[in-house]
Amino acid sequence: MLFAVTATKPSSAIHIHADSEVIVQNGTTGILRCTFKSSEVVSSATSVTWSFQSSQPDNPFHNGPYVLLYYTNGKGFLGQPEFQDRVQFIGDINKRDVSIQLSPAQFTDNGTFFCDVKNPPDVTGTPARTELRVVLKESLPQPNTAVIVGSVCAGLFLLVVIAAAVCITMRMLHNRHDYEGCTTLESLNSQALKPQKVESSLEDSRPTSPTAPLQGPVIYAQLDHSGSKNSFHKNEPVVYADIRKN
Repeated sequence: MLFAVTATKPSSAIHIHADSEVIVQNGTTGILRCTFKSSEVVSSATSVTWSFQSSQPDNPFHNGPYVLLYYTNGKGFLGQPEFQDRVQFIGDINKRDVSIQLSPAQFTDNGTFFCDVKNPPDVTGTPARTELRVVLKESLPQPNTAVIVGSVCAGLFLLVVIAAAVCITMRMLHNRHDYEGCTTLESLNSQALKPQKVESSLEDSRPTSPTAPLQGPVIYAQLDHSGSKNSFHKNEPVVYADIRKN
């Protein structure tokens, strides 16, 4: 007797992730995001199931969870009439995005939404849970003013630091340019002074000519040649002095 044995590929766990909490204003559109990670390639056998369990005891979905949407092979199938006109598949299963859109959100939608994905042979995994809170506009969480102010101050401080760094860099470059200009001018001046030094050295090396002897004062005398005895007394000698310079 023969037995046929078929070897099957072992399955691995599939990891599903969704936002833990989503707050939506009543009457607006709510997005419930869900993604998954699988070692297998997405195929036509991949399926997505969205379920819902209400948090309100008097809600008919309180005893759930109840299937809202079943998606496979590119087609979606709605499970509950209360959500047929309000639930839409907006993900891309090939990109491992299986998010849905709920519009308009109602107060009866408060509860837990479950996202479950099967990607054979990866069929073992824990569905992701998202708590949906539908509130009035006044109850929406307000942005943290302290965080906003801190972010603005940090941005301004960063701009000041960048501006200071740019100014310092420009000043250093300017000073460096001036220093190079002075160095170039000094080198030009030194080159211009070199021929003068050579000429000075040549002049110093030339032999000095002997100077002319200094001449003393020249004295001129006027004499009387008339022969008279009294002429000496009548005409007094006149002396001219000439002091010649070098």
